[in-house]
Amino acid sequence: MTAVLETTGLGKLHGEGAAAVTALADVDLTVGQGEFVAVTGPSGCGKSTLLNLLGGLDRPTSGEVLVHGERLAGASEARRARLRRSEVGFVFQFFNLIGNLSVADNVELPGLLAGLSAREAKQRRIELLTTLGIAEHAEQSPTRLSGGQQQRVAIARALINRPKVLLADEPTGNLDSTSARDVMALLRTMHAERGQTIVLVTHDARVAARADRVITMRDGTIANETRLDEGRTDVAATVSRLMQLGV
Repeated sequence: MTAVLETTGLGKLHGEGAAAVTALADVDLTVGQGEFVAVTGPSGCGKSTLLNLLGGLDRPTSGEVLVHGERLAGASEARRARLRRSEVGFVFQFFNLIGNLSVADNVELPGLLAGLSAREAKQRRIELLTTLGIAEHAEQSPTRLSGGQQQRVAIARALINRPKVLLADEPTGNLDSTSARDVMALLRTMHAERGQTIVLVTHDARVAARADRVITMRDGTIANETRLDEGRTDVAATVSRLMQLGV
């Protein structure tokens, strides 16, 4: 299986000297093309720090990150920005949509910044919003949509450049239970039907149970890792037990 993301000896310190706090320590991880990986664990265990390093939003203190075989450490800021636009899509808990732009403009903007023509950006936007069931809201402000609808817009925006990997940081954390189930169903569909590689950070065992592989973190390290059997009758309970092992 082709590796989309790789880390070797990845570490991150916050602060300096005696006041330094270890956020991540000696993490080795490989995510293959087409995998759906959930990273879970208690607050402060390092899972969001790991996601930010995987996507090039932050720089590690030690070790390295490879995105599709390219080392982020050796890339200039301009190259890192291009990698984030073309290779990696981000979905955040709080949507991060631009309120004074329409839904259509929010989705198309990253494509235009990455060099798509206006026509191609529009075509991709129409396809994505239709697939995600919100095409009728294209000309509205995202502030007028429900939380679940806004997260669908954020997913469309993250996918406009057809990234190799989608990184999602607590994508259901700001949603009600119904919207959360809908968003996870959409991610599962994109994974199953399009082969989208997904790395998702969550503290919710039910969300983690929708992935194919679950990584449980504790104190900045990987404490446990398992592959889930879709035929298992109570996958969420299994994930919950794994999370307890990691706390």
